[in-house]
Amino acid sequence: MNTEPSTVEKRWSGMAQAADPGAIDDASSRRVSPRQIHRAAVESGAMPFSLPPTVFLLLPIVFAWIQSPGVGAVMATVLLLAYGAMFLYASGIALYPLQVRLSWFTLSTGLVLALVPLIGENVLFMVMFQAMTHVILLPWRWAVPTMVAMCVGVAVLAAWLGVYFAVVLAVMGLAMSWGIGHGIQQEVLQGKLDAAERRNASLAVAAERERIGRDLHDILGHSLTSATVSAQLAQRLLDADPAAAREQLAHIESTLRQSLADVRATASGMQTVRAATEIASARSVLAAVGIDADVPTAMPALDDERAELFGYVIREAVTNIVRHASAEHVRITIAEDEVSIADDGVGIAPGTARTGLRGLEQRVAEAGGALAVDTSEAGTALTARILPEETP
Repeated sequence: MNTEPSTVEKRWSGMAQAADPGAIDDASSRRVSPRQIHRAAVESGAMPFSLPPTVFLLLPIVFAWIQSPGVGAVMATVLLLAYGAMFLYASGIALYPLQVRLSWFTLSTGLVLALVPLIGENVLFMVMFQAMTHVILLPWRWAVPTMVAMCVGVAVLAAWLGVYFAVVLAVMGLAMSWGIGHGIQQEVLQGKLDAAERRNASLAVAAERERIGRDLHDILGHSLTSATVSAQLAQRLLDADPAAAREQLAHIESTLRQSLADVRATASGMQTVRAATEIASARSVLAAVGIDADVPTAMPALDDERAELFGYVIREAVTNIVRHASAEHVRITIAEDEVSIADDGVGIAPGTARTGLRGLEQRVAEAGGALAVDTSEAGTALTARILPEETP
């Protein structure tokens, strides 16, 4: 009985499954039968360590036969052996739902109370078992106050009655039970931490898939639109101006090569988009389809994050204009905290799916900004603005 709490923590840590949220389904599926209870006790891993302390139940049995041998001693022996069996299998019951554990705890406590008229003050020797039963079967927030109150009460009563060995057992029971309960709680917390890490890993995978899908949409949508426009122009110029048609074909080749590089970079998480390059690309694409473009000739000072974000905004807006707007004029303006792309096209029809814009809105929001889409029959203005940080 010289086991220290740190060692006890390790011995009883297997019972932490009882309080693990991930084990609820498994616990509810267990049947309350002798075979299943024995199996649960073996699974807990604590059964071999709960067996040696039951030897101390021989003390009240011996005292019962010494003080009043006969029917009373027989009844006390039966009840004590029954209590010992219940204590031994408490580690298995710890893997059952709370209702079963409470019933087991109540029955164990009832056996202790039933022993009072049979063995008298010798029942105080069982304080250690009851203390451990508290932390094994009861939720920690219940077990701590009740276990401490019981151990202190028994110690005071045993000292008053002069049963000093019971005082020692009460102190040992308090120390051991605290160590067991603390070990169980540490295992519970570790289980919750592991579950949270698994959830975070799943969310990270989902977020990465969404990022790649959004980036591929932005990259391929723009590049394929540009290649399609150049291919249509090359077809019209093929007979009239072969040299210009060849230029468009070369542009298509260059665009598709860049798209392939962008896709590879996106898959590896290294895709870089910059506002300056997207403005230059927008000027070329818009000119190819006959749209007059008013773009800035000078760029404000932008950090890498804003330059990339504004580049995506420009790319998505220009792609949508070329595809859907039927515009004649486009104006791009950019400042340190805002970029705006406005056209004089037909506007966005009500009910139109906005997959690209929804992805862009999420991207802007993640960067601490807001995306505004002002559309009417007179045209559409897409504005991304970085919101100022709130001061505490």
